[in-house]
Amino acid sequence: MKAEPAEQKRLLDLQEIDSLLGQLTHRVRTLPEAAEIQRLEARVRELRDQKAVAATKLTDLDREQRKAESDVEQVRARAERDTQRLNAGQVSSPKELERLQSEIGSLQRRQTELEEVVLEVMERREATDAEHARLQKDIEAAEAELETLEERRSAAVVDIEADRASANDRRRRIVGEIPEDLLALYTKLRDQHDGVGAAMLRYGRCEGCKLALSTAELGEIRQAPADEVLRCEDCRRILIRTTESGL
Repeated sequence: MKAEPAEQKRLLDLQEIDSLLGQLTHRVRTLPEAAEIQRLEARVRELRDQKAVAATKLTDLDREQRKAESDVEQVRARAERDTQRLNAGQVSSPKELERLQSEIGSLQRRQTELEEVVLEVMERREATDAEHARLQKDIEAAEAELETLEERRSAAVVDIEADRASANDRRRRIVGEIPEDLLALYTKLRDQHDGVGAAMLRYGRCEGCKLALSTAELGEIRQAPADEVLRCEDCRRILIRTTESGL
């Protein structure tokens, strides 16, 4: 393949821009904010799950408290009725009187036990309510931090996209100065060789694979016409001759 030396050298400018575009793409994918955002998103999901569990637990405790309070009220009402019967002198039989007094005592003990149950449930509910409130605060704090990180990531992406747009503008201008067949070869090689399709021959070394050319290879290059498009024998990338080639 033939191409003017100036056209071949423009491949180095194109390669520089393509490498920059690759770096910009990598920067977008590896922004430090991105990993932190993923961590925080997982944390928010975890906190919301914990809050949902706490909310369900509160509902259950409310039901349990109402049941315990209802049991207390039933026992209290029954004890009050028995006490009223006793105080009203409605029981004349000694045996019935003894039974009624025993029942009142039993009901009072049962009421005390049930009131302790109510207090225990209330304490558990208070603790669960505090946990629910703490989880809500943790969620709000994590969401605020997440919002800040997303704003920082968006700002970083805007800057990168501006650099990308500028690089693409320069790339379009350079592409217009390179023959189609040479550009096609460069594009093919760039896709095959980790984004590098053309490299400078610098002081006898290919800058693409970093290997030094043999004396025989350098001799052939010296004899090659200036418009001959050369390839590195090792990596097969387009080899560009410049004043720094050491020829």
